[in-house]
Order: sequence, then C-alpha cells, then structure tokens
Amino acid sequence: MNKSRFRLLVFLMSLSLIGIILVQLYWISTSLDKNEEEFKYHVQQVLGNVSNTIKEKELVAFYNHYNKIIDSTGKVPQEDELKEIYFYERDKKTNETIIYTNTLVAENYGINGSFFDKNANSVNFGNVVSKRKTEIYNGNTLNDGSLQMRSFPDVTVKKSGSVSSLDKANFEVAFKDVVSLKPLQERVSTEQLGKYLKAELNKYGVETPFEFGIYSNGLATKVRSEDFKYDINTTYGIPVFQDNEGLSKYQLLVSFPHKNKFVFSSLIGISSLSLLFTLVIVLTYSSALNQLIKQKQISEIKTDFINNMTHEFKTPIATINLALDAIKNPKIIDDKEKVQRYLQMIKEENKRMHAQVENVLRISKLEKNELDISKEPRDVTEIIEDAIEHVSLIVEDREGQVHQHFNAQRNTILLNEVHFTNVLVNILDNAIKYSPAAPIIDVFTENIKDFIVIKIQDQGAGMSKVAQKRVFEKFYREHTGDLHNVKGHGLGLSYVKQIVEDHNGQIFVESEKGKGSTFIIKLPLIN
Repeated sequence: MNKSRFRLLVFLMSLSLIGIILVQLYWISTSLDKNEEEFKYHVQQVLGNVSNTIKEKELVAFYNHYNKIIDSTGKVPQEDELKEIYFYERDKKTNETIIYTNTLVAENYGINGSFFDKNANSVNFGNVVSKRKTEIYNGNTLNDGSLQMRSFPDVTVKKSGSVSSLDKANFEVAFKDVVSLKPLQERVSTEQLGKYLKAELNKYGVETPFEFGIYSNGLATKVRSEDFKYDINTTYGIPVFQDNEGLSKYQLLVSFPHKNKFVFSSLIGISSLSLLFTLVIVLTYSSALNQLIKQKQISEIKTDFINNMTHEFKTPIATINLALDAIKNPKIIDDKEKVQRYLQMIKEENKRMHAQVENVLRISKLEKNELDISKEPRDVTEIIEDAIEHVSLIVEDREGQVHQHFNAQRNTILLNEVHFTNVLVNILDNAIKYSPAAPIIDVFTENIKDFIVIKIQDQGAGMSKVAQKRVFEKFYREHTGDLHNVKGHGLGLSYVKQIVEDHNGQIFVESEKGKGSTFIIKLPLIN
C-alpha cells in the first residue's frame, strides 16, 4: 500500500469515527434537553395541582366552620327580596292558566368576619336562595275583556334552593378577604405541604428527592423543609394564596437537588450501550490502525532486511566466484601457495555466510521455544575473556584496543556458555563495526547487591534516541544512508536481548550521537 492511499484510508476512517461520536453526543444532548423539558412540565403541573389542593382544603375547612357557627346560633335569617321573575302562560284549548314566580332572596344570619378572624369584622356572611312557585288555574272566566281568575289556584307547587354559582362566588370573595389576614402557618403546615407535594410528584412519576419552601415577598418563611436551598437551575415556583384581585405575596418553591441525575437516569441504559459500542469501535479502529502501521513498518523492515541480506551474501558469493575462477587459471593452479590462499578465502567467505544463516535460524528457534539453552554455574569473567579473544584479531587488524576493568568480586552465574559467548561477541562486534576510527573498547564488571553488571563501552558513532528505543527490535538497523559501509541484518541485538532475558537478566543501552555507546548487562549471581 503506497503512502497516499494509506493516508487517505486513515483520514476516512478517522472522519467516520469522529462523525459517529458526534452523532452519539448530539443524540444524548437532545434526549437530555427533551427529558428536562418534560421534567419541567410535570413539576409545573404538580405545583399547580398542589396550589389548588391547598386552596380547596382551606375553603372546605372554612365552609365547615361557617356551617357549624350557623348551626350553633340557631338564628332565623333576615330575608331581603332582591329580584322577582314573573312568567304567565294560558292554554286556549284547555282553558288552563299557569303562573310561574322565581324570587331571589338574600338570607343574612348576622355573622361577620370576627367569628373567624378579629381583623375581619367588616365582612358579613349570608346566603342567596331561590324561591320558586308554580300556580295552575282551571276554568277561568272573562269579565269586560279582562282576565279574572279565582282566588285560589287549583294546583300550587313551591320549591326553594340555593343559587349555586352566585352563592359560591359570593362566599369565595368573603372567604379570601378573611383568610388573607391569617398567618401563613395557620393556613398550611410544613407537614401538609410536604404530603401534598409527595403525592402529586409520585402521581406524575417524579420520584426523586425534593426540598420545598414558601417565600413571602422574596423572603423565606417558616413553612419550609430543613434542607431547602434556592438554586436557579433546580428550583421551580408558583404563586399561592391569591387574593380577590389575583395577586399574591406568597410563592411556593420546590427544589430538586438530584435533578440532573434523575433526568439522565432514563438515558443511562441506552447511553451506556451507545458509549460501549462507540468504545468498541474506537478500540477496534485503534487496533486496526496500529496493525496497519505495524504492517507498514514490517514491510519496510523486511525490504531493508532483504536488501541487507542480499548485500551480505552478494559479496562472499562474488569473492568465492573470483577465487574459483583464479584457481582454474593454469598459471595459478600450479602455484600451491596461491591456491591455498584462494581456498582459505573460499572457506572464510563460506563460513561468513553460514554464520548469517545461523543467526536467522537461532532467532526463529527462539521464537518457537525450540532452542535448547541448558545452563550451569560458570565464572562469567572467563566467558568475557573468551569473547574478547574471538574478536582480538579483528581489533588488531584495525589497530584498536580492548581494555579490561574487572572489579567484580563475585563472578559465578548460571549460564549457557555457547549462547552467552555469542551475546558478548555480538556486542563487541557491533562496537568494532560502528567505530569509524580505530576501535577503543572498555569492558567493566562490578557487583551491585546480588547482581553482576557487565558494561561494554565504545567510542564509536553512537546512536540517536529513536535508535536506542528500537535497537533490540528484530530486523531493525539505524539508517546510515545508501552506503552499506556497516554490514549486518538487524538480528544480532534481537538475539542478544532474548538470550539475556532467558538468563533472567536485563540489558540496556546508553548512547549519544557521535560519542559512542555503552551496553549494560545485569545478571543475578548464584548465592
């Protein structure tokens, strides 16, 4: 996959993921706003119902008290006629005459507001009733063109009853004038108000803790719950105890401390699933993107590995071919010294290719846990000296030096001689290869608690911070340009790390570009 296509794929995937997340957030936000509006509507309905309940309860209590006073006084009311409605009808066929009379009468029991409140003595209470009478006359006679009826009707029907609408309106006006002068605590108690609110809230499904209070002209009254606090975002109010002019100095306020939690509670289930699926998509996307990047890196590493391996084999193969061609030359084939020299070159180049193959095979076996690494107690100083001996000829050929600083007093560890020697030879070989001038290498040993620490320090080219983090990765080699002036395929240090870790040890690198590198191996001692 080329870079432009890879970038386009990542861009489209990222754009789609961001779009999904934004849609989910928009849906959650819209649902929350809808739930909050519904909550507000229900609370306003509750407050309106509670206000009406308080008013009706107070009115009923007042009316009952009023009736008890009338019953206890036993007074005959004074009647004043207010209005009389007269209706006359005559049936010519039956010669029957009907007269209907409806009279509005005001009954005054002589009760004023002082019976209910000492400050309301100017308000008088009475009742308005309707007295209805129907008279039927049969066999009427006419004298001189005028209607004359007998003195007594044949049928008389009398009815009496209250004029409900007028009576109720009259009573409520007087009622509001009287109770408006009462103290608030006598009109409604904290317990009653809490009971009314709880019942109405449960009816509308608003099952969340609440606090309430009645304020008078913006000031708190004693009719309130203990923990009531006004909060503009969670408090709702409505006027209560309105007078005859529709005005009120009292306001019922209800606060919901856990309003946001309640509003969101209905969305928790679906929101959790939505967020869970979104998280799965994000993780899947991240994993897929990570795999894509890794595959791209592996592809680049493999290409680099193939190029390096091709170069590693190309040179010895070319050398072997040249040596064979030289041996075939009749002038050289009789020169035993030259033949021997060319044969030695063929052997060395073949040995070099074999070593490269062995490195690849060792890594493969390590990954499959097929490499047999048996360990036994050994003096690690002897192994270090043996490894230095392996590279001594190469160091001398480049006019370099290896300095030994063995300061460790305890040196016995459990190790595999062959593989640990290869570890040290690999590190020393790198120190030689990456030293542009004559290689100067220092090897240190020291004891730290129950460990031995081996340091191999060179004064070569060093490496960047990025290279230090990845130097132990398989196939990784820091780019040194198009020139293959440093041979290798990036398997050596990966093998080193795995062998050290198999010995229950640790390996680190400290380096600075242009100032050399130090490889540090820490291994546990045998107690």
